[in-house]
Amino acid sequence: MLTEFELLARIILAFILGGVVGFERERVDKPAGLRTHILVSLGSTQFTILSFYAFPGSDPARIAAYVVAGIGFIGAGAILQTPERVVGVTTAASLWVTASIGMAVGIGFYLAAILVTAITYVTLRLAWFEKKIK
Repeated sequence: MLTEFELLARIILAFILGGVVGFERERVDKPAGLRTHILVSLGSTQFTILSFYAFPGSDPARIAAYVVAGIGFIGAGAILQTPERVVGVTTAASLWVTASIGMAVGIGFYLAAILVTAITYVTLRLAWFEKKIK
């Protein structure tokens, strides 16, 4: 069972890591920015904690699977298609990754969550490189 300190630490870490990804999206003025990414991270952390600790004897993978599927609907709402181009796919992908970060924090895989957050941030910052090679 989680101690209150561990629970608090997981929720705070989810807030921080979701905020890192959301800050980058907010900085480049994307519709799903700081608050959205924080909420996705917090929600997936909370659902993961609940799936493992609130329902003893149940299958925790069931809730995790629904987090993965559910975040797809939120991501789909971030994607817009026009006759000229499709926009929002990167933001949708960042929401999906942020949910996985929250799930990792929720189960206690802190190093993986921190590493994926750092890699995600760096990846999102590669937009300048994409423009340069075009």
